[in-house]
Amino acid sequence: MSCENCKTGFNWNGTPTGKETTLANNNAYVTGDSKSAAIMIVHDVFGWTFPNLRLLADHFAKEANATVYLPDFFDGEVVPTDIFNDPAKREAWDLPSFVKRHSKDIRYPEITACAKALKAQFPKVGAIGYCYGAWACFRLGSDPSLIDAVSGVHPSLVEKSELDALKVPTQILAPETDPAFSPELKEYSNKVIPTLGISYEYVYFPKLKHGFAARGDETDQVQRDGLERAKRSAVNFFKEFLH
Repeated sequence: MSCENCKTGFNWNGTPTGKETTLANNNAYVTGDSKSAAIMIVHDVFGWTFPNLRLLADHFAKEANATVYLPDFFDGEVVPTDIFNDPAKREAWDLPSFVKRHSKDIRYPEITACAKALKAQFPKVGAIGYCYGAWACFRLGSDPSLIDAVSGVHPSLVEKSELDALKVPTQILAPETDPAFSPELKEYSNKVIPTLGISYEYVYFPKLKHGFAARGDETDQVQRDGLERAKRSAVNFFKEFLH
């Protein structure tokens, strides 16, 4: 996995309002008090403590009427966001080695266990993954007993077989420029998923790049409009398929 935009971003203003708990055997941030629906966020490389994702979790909890969990799927490893403003640290951070330490084979059993734990507690469960996390949501989407709806936001590490196997309502939020979710994969998604007999929504974000929905610049109007539209799109998707 080679993706310079996976290393860049901006910290957003705001203070998360949830609390830390556990889900299955994993630490997790949780927010919201719905008894009828849960949403699991599968994080990007900045992990479960990344404030931007916790702020998004708070929004989803309130606006999609869900209890939202953001579990730790990196066994405590956190990429510090100070690399956003330090080119030397960005250059030094070895993304391929990081992804190898947290490979699909290593992390997917934990992700599945968390989905099962939520499904045992809530009538409806959705999952949304950002960058690294999107492949995991698509994999969950092959099993309706685990999940009811999935969303992938500027996905990375996605394999065509994971798209072929989808069996639940699926959403993809895709920026114009995204080396991690190539034009070929975009075309494949839009060709294959509509043949699977499931509800499918593909939302395209012109002028934006990989990472915008979780790490976009709030002070740039185009990026702010895009990240807010991505949030609204995900909220509306989960409101439709979890309620």
